[in-house]
Amino acid sequence: MTFCLGMWCNEGLIALADTRITAGNESSMAGKITVHQYSRHSLFIMTSGLRSVRDKALMFYEEFLSEKEKKMTQTYHAVDALAKQMRRVQKEDARWLKKSGLDFDIHALVGGQLERDSEHKLFLIYPEGNWVEVSRSTPYFIIGQTAYGKPLLDRAFSHEIDLHTALKIAILVFDATRTSATDVDLPVDVVMYRKNAFKISERRFEEVEIKSLMEFWNRGIRRLVSEVPQDQVDRLFDELEKSPAGPSPK
Repeated sequence: MTFCLGMWCNEGLIALADTRITAGNESSMAGKITVHQYSRHSLFIMTSGLRSVRDKALMFYEEFLSEKEKKMTQTYHAVDALAKQMRRVQKEDARWLKKSGLDFDIHALVGGQLERDSEHKLFLIYPEGNWVEVSRSTPYFIIGQTAYGKPLLDRAFSHEIDLHTALKIAILVFDATRTSATDVDLPVDVVMYRKNAFKISERRFEEVEIKSLMEFWNRGIRRLVSEVPQDQVDRLFDELEKSPAGPSPK
């Protein structure tokens, strides 16, 4: 499985991906973010799903770019091009995958800013090749292991948050996912893009570099649990203890 998170805020974009690749009982490490950067063309792609399908779609996309990339002037052009290559792979491979009991399950996040974009963009592409753009009401996308980090994002992240805070939240969301999902792990790859900068920054962070932040967060959660007013919990507990059990479900 995979964990890829893209976050859109007024200042720019933060994206984070784990590096664990699982195949049967074996795991290895590989990057899941591809960056395309030149002149006024700043773009990153993140993918989740069956590795062979992801690699094939990206290879087709790279082949397409060798001929057409400089004609792309808006991010949605790149999104639409990748979506077409995903459909191409689905057409070629989906039937054979199904015979082996596998699903065509690739998802992709595409973010950045091209020369004719008025601002930075973030898109999610579904396996069928249809795509949506992030909204200010829900300014993030997760692909792969989506469940564990969503509560924190919904409570703590908004498009008005600065990039420094967005990075902090991204690491904590990853930690929540890593804690509960055995197929997501360090190190993590992170990219950052500032609005109108046309320059993507990219860095891999090892466990030793972010361990103290994750430990601080985990200590804080335990402390907050202990600080929940005991009288309120006692009242609920008393109500529970004196309530008879209902009929067993049939």
